[in-house]
Amino acid sequence: MTGVSRAMLVRLVAGMALGAGALLAAGQVGASGFAGHDANAPVDYAAERMELLDKEHRVILSGDVRITQGDLTVRAPRTVVEYANQGSLQIQRLDASGGVTVTRGDESARGDVAAYDFNARVITLAGNVVLTRAGGDNLRSGRLVIDLNSHLTTTSAGPGGRVSGSFTVPKKGK
Repeated sequence: MTGVSRAMLVRLVAGMALGAGALLAAGQVGASGFAGHDANAPVDYAAERMELLDKEHRVILSGDVRITQGDLTVRAPRTVVEYANQGSLQIQRLDASGGVTVTRGDESARGDVAAYDFNARVITLAGNVVLTRAGGDNLRSGRLVIDLNSHLTTTSAGPGGRVSGSFTVPKKGK
C-alpha cells in the first residue's frame, strides 16, 4: 500500500473532520456538520480500475477513485474496501491512500490516508491533515477522528508537531 502498511493505517488513521463546528484549544471539535450525515445511506463508487479479491472479501479500486455516501465524497488514487458476504455485500471498512480529499458541502479535508469503519461509525484522516471551510476557517494537524455516534471530532498533532489553524472573525457593521 504505497509505503503504508495496514497496521500503520489502523494506528494512524483518525478522522475526516469535515463539519467541524468550533475548534477548541484542547484539540476537540464539535462535529455539528456531521450530525446530519446518514451513515446508512448507500455507497456509490467510480474508478478507472477495480480488482475483486473474493476469497479475501476485498475490492481494490484504483485510478481517480470517487466514493460517495449521501452528501459525503471521498477521492483518492487508491482505495481498499473490505466487505462481508452474507447474501449481499456489506461494507465493513474503507481504506484510502495516496493523498485523500473528503468533501461535504462547503467543507473539505485532505490528508495522506483515510479510513471509514462502517461498523464503529468512525471516519479517520491522518498525515498532513488540512481542514478548510468556505468562510475561511482552517485547521492543520497530524490526525483527525470523527465519531459519527457521538458527533465528536478529535484532532491531534503529528510527531513533533502541533495543531494549528485560523478562525474568521465576523466584521462589525458601521
